[in-house]
Amino acid sequence: MSFRDLKNFTEMMRALGYPRLISMENFVTPNFTLVAEILIWLVRRYEPRVDIPTDVDTESDRIFFIKAVVQFMATKAHIKLNTKHLYQADGYAVKEMLKITSVLYNAMKTKQMALEDAVEEDGNKFKFDLGSRISELKAARQLASEITSRGASLYDLLGKEAELREMRTAAIGRPLEINETEKALRAAIKETLEIVEKIKEMLSNVVSDETSLDAKIEKKKQDLERHQKRLQTLQSVRPAFMDEYEKIEEELQKQYEVFVEKFRNLTYLESQLDEYHRLEQDRFEEAENCLRIMQHKLREEERDLMKGSLKDSDSDLDVPEDEGSDSDLEESRPSKPQPSRNAPMAGRGARFIGNMQGDDSDESDDSEVDADEDGEEDEDEDEEGEEEERREEDDTLQVLLSRSNRPPRGGVRPALPEESDDDF
Repeated sequence: MSFRDLKNFTEMMRALGYPRLISMENFVTPNFTLVAEILIWLVRRYEPRVDIPTDVDTESDRIFFIKAVVQFMATKAHIKLNTKHLYQADGYAVKEMLKITSVLYNAMKTKQMALEDAVEEDGNKFKFDLGSRISELKAARQLASEITSRGASLYDLLGKEAELREMRTAAIGRPLEINETEKALRAAIKETLEIVEKIKEMLSNVVSDETSLDAKIEKKKQDLERHQKRLQTLQSVRPAFMDEYEKIEEELQKQYEVFVEKFRNLTYLESQLDEYHRLEQDRFEEAENCLRIMQHKLREEERDLMKGSLKDSDSDLDVPEDEGSDSDLEESRPSKPQPSRNAPMAGRGARFIGNMQGDDSDESDDSEVDADEDGEEDEDEDEEGEEEERREEDDTLQVLLSRSNRPPRGGVRPALPEESDDDF
């Protein structure tokens, strides 16, 4: 065994896909377990359905195993192996196993090359016409059926091999007779001549078939040319209503564009209308809130005005009626109250008639009477002023209500009406 054989064996086993890693040191000493495992894997790689005993515990089992492997490879793969070298399980066994490995490796390479060629052929000829290969398919089917029949006949003949062997040995052992041999040869020559005649007839039939097929092919070509010319004429002829069809198609395209534009505008306007309604609703709610706040403020101001008017009326009733001089009246007169908002001023329009002297008591009495009369007139005027103020407040409230119904521009809240003492 050489180092090159061992290296080639390990590389081939790795390429074939052996699951275990084989090193060059495994076969320095006899290793029958590894040799048996490799032989079983190679035999099953060659024929997966093979039935080989795998027991190698005893010496007889090992011998039977080696004989079975050698016989299988001789009958199936026609590979002659040395049983003694395999039984040694060393470098010489590697040399014998290399014969099987090389056959499997070459088959794998051939298959890969065939696959690559098929891929290249498929890439180059991606169109495959079955019409041109019908005759080949028929021939392939005929050959397949013939192979099946020949295999069956061969199986039957092999079954009769035991009897035929005895007859053959008897025929060989019997002395030859010249007359019988001559008759057999003449019969064989006659049969051969008959076969030759049949073959010649078949050849002549083949020639006639070939001529008939050529005539058919020529006729089909003429039909094809005629049909192609007719197709060209039909393609060149324009249909009767083609112009109207194209015109209607163009008009339809324009109408579709108009429809798409109007539909887009309609959807945009609908979205704008929804947005406008939403803003109007927000403004209306905001106006209602402002109106509620203003009503609440007006009610509070009315309460304040009512309280202020009651206080002013109480202060008007507390005027002193002492008969004294003007200086005493001025001293006893309370300080001038500050007028409140929207409240009647006490003593408004009162007139006092008299002079600086306090001698004339009648004049002072007349002045007091006039003051009382003027006070009554002032009360009537105050009542009328209050009624006018209420009317003005009702008018302003109605104006604010009418304004609140309209949506404010820009969301600006309406300003509250300004109140001052000049409203009286």
